[in-house]
Amino acid sequence: MDKMIMLGNEAFARGAYEAGVKVVSSYPGTPSTEVTEALAKADEVHVEWAPNEKVGVEVAIGASVGGARSLSCMKHVGLNVAADPFYTAAYTGVSGGCVILVADDNGCHSSQNEQDSRYHGRSAGVPVLEPANAQECKDFMKFAYEMSEKYDTVVLVRSNTRVSHSRGIVTVDERVEQPIIPYVKDFQKRVAMPAMAIKLHVAQEKRLAQIEADGPAMPINTVEMNDPSIGIITSGICYQYVKDALPEASVLKLGLINPLPKAMIHDFAAKVDKLYIIEEGDPFFEEQLRADGIQFAGGKDMFTIQGEYSVNMIKKAFGREVAPNVEITDAPGRPPLLCAGCPHRGLFHILSKLKLNVMGDIGCYTLAALPPTEAMDSCLCMGASIGMAHGFEKATGSSDNTVAVLGDSTFLHSGMTGLLNMAYNGSTGTVIILDNRITGMTGHQQNPASGKNAKLEDAPAVDLGEVCRALGVKNVVEIDPFELEDLEKVLREETARDELSVVITKRACALIEKQPMVPHIITDDCRKCKQCMKIGCPAIEEKDGKPYILPESCVGCGLCTKVCKFDSIKVVAKEGK
Repeated sequence: MDKMIMLGNEAFARGAYEAGVKVVSSYPGTPSTEVTEALAKADEVHVEWAPNEKVGVEVAIGASVGGARSLSCMKHVGLNVAADPFYTAAYTGVSGGCVILVADDNGCHSSQNEQDSRYHGRSAGVPVLEPANAQECKDFMKFAYEMSEKYDTVVLVRSNTRVSHSRGIVTVDERVEQPIIPYVKDFQKRVAMPAMAIKLHVAQEKRLAQIEADGPAMPINTVEMNDPSIGIITSGICYQYVKDALPEASVLKLGLINPLPKAMIHDFAAKVDKLYIIEEGDPFFEEQLRADGIQFAGGKDMFTIQGEYSVNMIKKAFGREVAPNVEITDAPGRPPLLCAGCPHRGLFHILSKLKLNVMGDIGCYTLAALPPTEAMDSCLCMGASIGMAHGFEKATGSSDNTVAVLGDSTFLHSGMTGLLNMAYNGSTGTVIILDNRITGMTGHQQNPASGKNAKLEDAPAVDLGEVCRALGVKNVVEIDPFELEDLEKVLREETARDELSVVITKRACALIEKQPMVPHIITDDCRKCKQCMKIGCPAIEEKDGKPYILPESCVGCGLCTKVCKFDSIKVVAKEGK
């Protein structure tokens, strides 16, 4: 057996690989993305990027019905999209092992909320596992497949940003190929009509009761008895914080976090003088254990439901000394910005100039809500920009000043149905699709419009314009967003139109299609109007009251030359020419 240093997400992938997973269908979402990317390198596994998480889960369930071990990965808000098949699959069960991996984002590092996915698992009625380090990421994934097939259930494996994106030493084993389980027709099990669903629900509750009864014997739940004066119930990344902050405490570390192994918890509680519950997110353990009659000395009253925990937070809560100068409280802020050369910058410069109401969406371009462009007014969830623009129009009676903006991958994820709704229900609004040829926000994953699949093989590329026309949109315009004058003219015309229209801005992400890398300079002719600074390029700063282009940051995209009315920005000649 070899040992390797792995990202938590790489370890999840390794565990699925060793367990013999055959089919993986996911949608990229930080902090879960690297699991699928790592598995895409395995020749033995079919790996795909699905258009959205609902499709990904449906593919995984279909593969399970076909007798193979399967996996679908997503971030916490992606589980909302996948909830429809997920909840019913909790009734119908599995054939081949089926695992859904969800990564929560405590602290909103890259998300619009701090949703706690444990409630999805409890509400759906499926077992939920939560590892605490990279080795457990691998081991728990393998255990999840065994559990799935043993108990005839989908299994939810929950991670979070720290577990997924921390590295650790992992012992790796060989892959064990799993035989395909022969398909047997059984409509009583797989057809969730009301008559069958009633019986399936009964079976589901029995299975959960059995899992709870078996929980104390599962190796993923462990008791570390030390000083009995303090007992801690915890799981996941909080276990790491607890061990550093309170090394002398007795700890019940839960790997099975739904259903809770309550007999084991009662036994542990009886052995300690004071019991505490330490869990990030909502009081998921606390509420259940309080209802079960377990007395404890502290929980959320000592901590918070917001953000991430830390060693120092736990030390302070227990009155322990915190090492000086550990927490940096006066670090300067660094607001996130669109990259130099970003194809979205031209569009948002014009939207800001036209002072339009912009119903925005999930993607890199959400950063356009920040100064200096301030050209996005809302961001709710994937694909919501179109529905919100339509609702805004129907409420106000006009669409002249309002546009919906979303990316190519987001449009294919959940924007198409919104556009269909606009066409069907008589909207006169304008939808702008930002086609940068990639799924940029999560690290440049492929999508159905990029021409490549998850394994970077050639694949059919969806023509976004044709899709829009097929959905009933007669007026579709495609344009380079760096052609500012033409873009402004198009937007003025389309927003004034009394019919539904779509504008597709087509320019590749600057990080996948490199610019000439010929930097620009601002000459002495500069009038200091600072129009170039209004595009929000990180390569342009103010120096001595005048805009200055940082040569090490400029990628030579030339957008700044198009907003300068005095021809004061020039290309710097390459060396030797």
